[in-house]
Amino acid sequence: MTTKLIRVGNSRGIRLPRQLLELYAIEEGDPLVLEETREGILIRPARDGDRRLSWREAYREMAEEAAESAEWAQWDAVDGDGLDEPAD
Repeated sequence: MTTKLIRVGNSRGIRLPRQLLELYAIEEGDPLVLEETREGILIRPARDGDRRLSWREAYREMAEEAAESAEWAQWDAVDGDGLDEPAD
């Protein structure tokens, strides 16, 4: 499926065919995400997880991931899990 770049005021846009709009349940005004990929531009409907995090939220999420990683690192230091020991 192909489309052309069109002028929209001072900007440019594309027209999405009706079949795609119906297939992906996209309606006028719905947010779309543009992703740069190796092959080109991927356009998809936005999902709840696509929301950009504020600096504070991003820092908090990174800190939580680091804390969890450090917590699991303690398990890596355990000498053994007891499975290799002979049964009595």
